[in-house]
Amino acid sequence: MYYPEFRSLINKPAEVKAADEDLDTEEPDKAHSKDDDIKEADEDKTEPDDVEDEPIGEQEDDSSGTEEEDKDKNNDGKGDEADEKIESPIKEFRAAWISTVYNLDWPSKKGLSLTQQKQEFTYLLDKLKKAGLNSVIVQIKPGADSFYPSEYAPWSEYLTGVQGQNPGYNPLTFMIEETHKRGLEFHAWFNPYRISVKDNMEELAKEHPARKNPDWVVNYGNKLYYNPGIPEVRQFVIDSILEVVKNYNIDGVHLDDYFYPYPEKGIDFPDDELYRVSKRFDKETKGQWRRNNINDFIKDLYRSIKKEKANVKFGVSPFGIWRNKSDDPKGSNTQGGITSYDSLYADTKYWVENGWLDYIAPQIYWYFGYDKADYEELVDWWADVVKGHKPHLYIGHAAYKVEAGNTPWGNPLEIINQVKYNRTIPQVKGSIFFRAKSITDNPLGLADKLKNDIYKEKAETP
Repeated sequence: MYYPEFRSLINKPAEVKAADEDLDTEEPDKAHSKDDDIKEADEDKTEPDDVEDEPIGEQEDDSSGTEEEDKDKNNDGKGDEADEKIESPIKEFRAAWISTVYNLDWPSKKGLSLTQQKQEFTYLLDKLKKAGLNSVIVQIKPGADSFYPSEYAPWSEYLTGVQGQNPGYNPLTFMIEETHKRGLEFHAWFNPYRISVKDNMEELAKEHPARKNPDWVVNYGNKLYYNPGIPEVRQFVIDSILEVVKNYNIDGVHLDDYFYPYPEKGIDFPDDELYRVSKRFDKETKGQWRRNNINDFIKDLYRSIKKEKANVKFGVSPFGIWRNKSDDPKGSNTQGGITSYDSLYADTKYWVENGWLDYIAPQIYWYFGYDKADYEELVDWWADVVKGHKPHLYIGHAAYKVEAGNTPWGNPLEIINQVKYNRTIPQVKGSIFFRAKSITDNPLGLADKLKNDIYKEKAETP
């Protein structure tokens, strides 16, 4: 799919020097809900010797053209401001993810007083609303812990510094009330299977369900997970989400890209025996079995949410590449070493086609002209996927990559032009930015540009 009318609205290429090496040194799976790895990624910028099978971000740039050729390649003529002919829609989803794991966005650190926590959250809301956003997606369950009193998880350590310790108030009730008071939607963001970003069961609260059900737990990649292949785990996770749907006035339930965990090189997720005794038919491969486990989870969760409260939206924000065309003719023209279908066992295209979602928000964390995963190519591909189907399409943007430097992300208009491109495609109904502080910190004037340009006119949520 090609949209020449958008290109006609773009001026000459921006004066952004092409990077000498691929700017995406961070693995794409460390971008969004791999926020638990962001600190590790920031501290360790070394790249592996063998990048052939690594995710997109680990592959080196093989560009050998001139500086001017590289400018064109990396920016594809979209570096400057687009003309105002692209109108602001009346309805558009405009959201930011608020990450709580590692205290990335809120609270800023463990152990703050109740007053400090509340002040920080309302400050974030005010800044995001000022930038023109109309929704927030708040991580209320960063692992198998919670930001609300729960029968299924202990209090989160990111509140008090001690898992299981009551913070003295109900943060979820407070956050929902303050969000709605400002006319914003509140989507509750859950990480369904991750238990802990550490691998020591003894560090979990004594009453943690994982300690009571150790046979549900898998230690993989120095982290603990509930095993998605166990039916009792699936129902437990669904019930834990329904607890919030039933008891709180949320606008949506949100999952990100975490289903089966991102693969560790050379180490398979340890579920051979469970697969052997649980596969549905003799010729069901392990990959098919894993995908069917996640398919059942998504289908059952969607139906359960709608049975409880039909007005609560259910959305998923998967890794941006479903499959590469080299592996599947229905896939995108990309070169991803990671795909949601093959690596995370999340058949997101299938979910859209079956109507098990109200929205899908692929994390397209790459720039215009990136040869291994071009922004335009992926937006077009996803637009084709949702065409004729019920779920809305929102795009996840890598606001966290915006920073000064001689790369396409050093161009202050990269994100702005991504949103403007979205608006040329009828299937795209909005944007989500990762993450909140990447907006409120206003890198390269991003928040100002949102407020004064693309979000100058208010919009209702779709």
